Amino acid sequence: MIQNGTMIESAIIGRSSTLFIKYLLNFIKAMPAISMVNSLLKFGLNELKLCFRIRLTRHLYQKYLSGFTYYKMGNLDSRITNPDQLLTQDVEKFCNSVVDLYSNISKPLLDISLYVFKLTSAIGAQGPATMLAYLLVSGLFLTHLRRPIGRMTMAEQRLEGDYRFVNSRLITNSEEVAFYNGSAREQDNIRVTFHKLVQHVHSFILFRFGTGIVDDIIAKYLATVVGYLVVSRPFMDLSTPRHLNSTTSQLLEDYYQSGRMLLRMSQALGRVVLAGREMARLAGFTARIIELMEVLQDLGAGKYQRTMVTNSQGDGSAPPLIPGSGKVIIADNIIRFDRIPLTTPNGDVLIPQLSFEVKSGTNVLVCGPNGCGKSSLFRVLGELWPLFSGTLTKPERGKLFYVPQRPYMTLGTLRDQVIYPDNEDQQRQKDISDEVLEGYLARVQLAGLLEREGGWSSTRDWTDVLSGGEKQRMAMARLFYHQPQFAILDECTSAVSVDVEDSIYSHCRQVGITLFTVSHRKSLWKHHEFYLHMDGRGSYEFKRITSETVEFGS
Repeated sequence: MIQNGTMIESAIIGRSSTLFIKYLLNFIKAMPAISMVNSLLKFGLNELKLCFRIRLTRHLYQKYLSGFTYYKMGNLDSRITNPDQLLTQDVEKFCNSVVDLYSNISKPLLDISLYVFKLTSAIGAQGPATMLAYLLVSGLFLTHLRRPIGRMTMAEQRLEGDYRFVNSRLITNSEEVAFYNGSAREQDNIRVTFHKLVQHVHSFILFRFGTGIVDDIIAKYLATVVGYLVVSRPFMDLSTPRHLNSTTSQLLEDYYQSGRMLLRMSQALGRVVLAGREMARLAGFTARIIELMEVLQDLGAGKYQRTMVTNSQGDGSAPPLIPGSGKVIIADNIIRFDRIPLTTPNGDVLIPQLSFEVKSGTNVLVCGPNGCGKSSLFRVLGELWPLFSGTLTKPERGKLFYVPQRPYMTLGTLRDQVIYPDNEDQQRQKDISDEVLEGYLARVQLAGLLEREGGWSSTRDWTDVLSGGEKQRMAMARLFYHQPQFAILDECTSAVSVDVEDSIYSHCRQVGITLFTVSHRKSLWKHHEFYLHMDGRGSYEFKRITSETVEFGS
């Protein structure tokens, strides 16, 4: 295109209409091909960005959603506080920056190679060699100057994540904040976080402003000056054999062609030099993604890092507490704690050694004051928390079910609320019909829900549509659907009437679901054979429930 443009201008200056039409037609013929190449290049880059993001996102989520890693990252490890920011915005920016390496580096390098080849034949090798030497020197200088950009980019993304976190936290706890009338306090929290972000971004803008001035001078204007010096040398030196017998028209044609190529080459050199700035930002995004991948790998291997964790039980003589030192044995129809310290991820020992055994068909009532370790017991049992020592014998995860006080209502249909985490295909594989599901709803007195909400396929925001008692009964219908060997009921009938509660416990016994119940209701003692009492001071007792025990509990 440069050669065609030069020949057109030469024909105009030479007043040759034949050559003008010829080269103009050549220029027009090349336009569709050039446009197609440019459009295909942009299309390919955008597709590459999307494909790269898809593969990286799938890889990260495969690790993030395996083995309760998503829970461990927020509750057992303190290195990453905003995984949502990393998995969404940072991944997108990282993929875009990586793919933009082509347009920032590869394409200019290709241009430079082509122009060096053409210019060497036109003005000799000395000119292109001078430009390449300038590229090397200026690139090294600007790379050193831009070194803080990667660190500042990483800090900016971390502050963006903190700002997003305080906003999402307000949404999650909006009801509690409203009851406390805490709008002013939350506004202060958001303002402080936003102010930190703004201060950093402002400093970053000032830094880029200063480096931008230096970038423009070195990568654009000085490169152009060097280009003029190089391209003028063959024309200014009267002893150069190439131009001894050239006419003015030939000199003009040669200058335009060589000058434009040299100008394009200097522009390509400038893009390569300026690409260092984008490379520095990419370094920041890369550090964030690498940090996420390292934490996911550590959590998958059972390694945790927590700022408040302690390494001993506090008396100086006890052996150090090492997460994951305990042993888990998978066995059906039994749960056995054998000398297991009930320990929080921070290293706080609630009970030095816990030992008891429960077989299928033997319900256990777990009681004690707040903070005594009831929830900690179930987190260890569910393998959410690591074992620090001892041996835990339990069924595999799918045969142990947890029903919390505030049940989780998933996105989806009414059917999804009953069969969660199964989907409709898994329901059919289990050969459980919709009529059986209706029976589960009827047993928890939710039979009218189907007609009220429009059938199994109706989609609602079930967290808002269902009342507190309805959500607790829905969770019990979910328990009946899965029919595990053991179930943990954590205050999950607090909003349910006593008669419905009796029906639920009776049905669990009929279908062989063994229950661990946390509740302060006196009416539940009759449904259990043992009780596990924790006093909150490191002691516990595990005993059979007798008539005297029931009277004492009453």
